Order: sequence, then C-alpha cells, then structure tokens
Amino acid sequence: MVIFFLLLIIILCVILGLVILVQNPKGGGLSASIGGIGNQFMGVKQTTDVLERGTWIFAALIGLLCILSPMFIPTGAAGKNNLLDKVNLRPTTTAPVTSPSIPPPAPAPVNPK
Repeated sequence: MVIFFLLLIIILCVILGLVILVQNPKGGGLSASIGGIGNQFMGVKQTTDVLERGTWIFAALIGLLCILSPMFIPTGAAGKNNLLDKVNLRPTTTAPVTSPSIPPPAPAPVNPK
C-alpha cells in the first residue's frame, strides 16, 4: 500500500511539473501558443484559470497523499524488521557517570615586603 502511495505521489508530481511548465509567467501560457485561435478556442482568461486551478488541485492532492500515507505504514510485529531497530546492536549498559577529579587550586604566592 505504501508503494501505491509512493507511485501515485510521483505520478502527480510529474503531472504538476508539466502543468507548471505549460504556463507562461508573463500571462500568455497555453492560449498564446495555440496560434491565433486562443479567444475562439477557450479564451485567454479561461485557459489561465484552468491551468492555475489545476496547479492548486495537484499540489493539494500531493500534500494530502503525503500526510495520509504514513497511516498505511505497518506497525507492531510486522514493523519489527525495521532497519532503524537494527542500527543499535550493542547492549546498553548503565555504568555510573563519574566526574573528572579537579585538582585543588594552587596557593597564592606570598609577597614579602
């Protein structure tokens, strides 16, 4: 199930990238490249709105899938084969912590007058 979410997120990211690349940052976008039939086909304003709405929808879907996908990661006995659980193989010891001994301060020199 996690692999399904991962593949779905990757596919949506590619589609989002394509939708963003189709847009023109100066306002022309897809409608300017149609070749003179922009107003007759869909209209300049409508094409820009559709691409912007598509950008927001794909970005929201990617965010939603990223938030929901951890709910499908198995836990419990099936999750015990996790790589992070195998990292610390040394047994833990509870040795008392000792502070280093600090030598007493040297006596101040006496100044005879």
